[in-house]
Amino acid sequence: MSAPIHYQKPQHVSISPLLKRLAYPATERRVEASEIASAFALIFEDGISHIQTAALLTLLHSTGLDRDAEVIAKCSHRMREAARQVDRPTLTAAIKSRAKKEGNYRGGLCDIVGTGGDMHSTFNISTTSSIIASPLLMTAKHGNRAQTSFSGSADVLNAITPVPPKIGAVNAENLPQVYAETNYSFLFAPNFHFGMMYADPVRRGLGLRTIFNLMGPLANPVDWAIEARVVGVAYQSLGPVFVEALRQNGCKKALVVCGEEDLDEISCAGKTNCWQLSEYPNPAYDGSQDDDCSCDEEENPRTLVKMETFQLHPSDFGLPTHPLSDVGGRKMPKDNAAKLMSILRNELPRDDPILSFVLMNVGALLTVSGICDADTSNMGPGDDGQVITERGPGGGRWKEGVRRARWAIESGAALKSFEHFIEVTNRL
Repeated sequence: MSAPIHYQKPQHVSISPLLKRLAYPATERRVEASEIASAFALIFEDGISHIQTAALLTLLHSTGLDRDAEVIAKCSHRMREAARQVDRPTLTAAIKSRAKKEGNYRGGLCDIVGTGGDMHSTFNISTTSSIIASPLLMTAKHGNRAQTSFSGSADVLNAITPVPPKIGAVNAENLPQVYAETNYSFLFAPNFHFGMMYADPVRRGLGLRTIFNLMGPLANPVDWAIEARVVGVAYQSLGPVFVEALRQNGCKKALVVCGEEDLDEISCAGKTNCWQLSEYPNPAYDGSQDDDCSCDEEENPRTLVKMETFQLHPSDFGLPTHPLSDVGGRKMPKDNAAKLMSILRNELPRDDPILSFVLMNVGALLTVSGICDADTSNMGPGDDGQVITERGPGGGRWKEGVRRARWAIESGAALKSFEHFIEVTNRL
């Protein structure tokens, strides 16, 4: 009889020299972002002890390096490298088979996500917005259970009745199959980022926000296929940091937003500070590369990227203001799921505060994608074709974004898209 095979836990590597240099910056050699990222790569492999993981996270927070753009960019890159990988040619083929290019939108995946931690406990805006945008954009909503709120994106989707989407069934192997049938998918973080299981006990034990809360919005496992995104941050100081981290990761279409109340969404109550990445034609482009939909950097890119800052107000979307007290309430997942479905079923009055809140954020994603730059419109039944060409802050057609978002709801297209996603996932 052969001897039983025993699992051997990987030998932990000591990062004490790195921790010492972080702890004593005045006397030790400067720590590079790449060194910190290498330590995170070890975390995802269970390569360092929980004690040293806790020390690393705490020191990054105390030194402020967890809010450094290069550190966030490089650590999130390592997190994506450690994720379960989706077959690129297969996924690209599935996306191209369904995507409809329009305006300056090239048919790539789009995401809308926030860092959380703003303490406002508003309705699940980004999750709802991602669904409403899906009849017009290929959407890849990356999310998880609640970390800092009552109702996270995964929580609200699991609470949908009578049949919720089976988000736990979507994984790296079958994601191309999902996109071959539907424009929308929810990428449940634990299904892709298995390495986070080694960090989660430490995060729970520390009980404070760490760099992982900032890496999440940049860790979409199909980041290479993301054409455009809206990212909400919970503090004004994070805006310039996040837009620079996105730029370093090669993204060319992004809007980083923070409501003046330190809200990680576009605010329905007043002004929102915005940091935008947008692309423009590269005069040196020779046409030798394929025009793909990803944010991957190329040696001779078709477009270059610029960054600008501006403010948005509900009036820029053609909408009234509403106090945040009208869109919060610390609701539980089942309450927010019911509200989400009411929106998709077009059951709310056109001036409902939560509906206005959602429309602004959907409109922003549609605008950033470039689809609103089209001068003609033929979305389907119910579309009057009257494109709103007015441009607002940052040169965006924000009101056109809201017009298209309303069509997605009022025509039933958003509900149909979501019901198709539910059907597909329950067949997996």
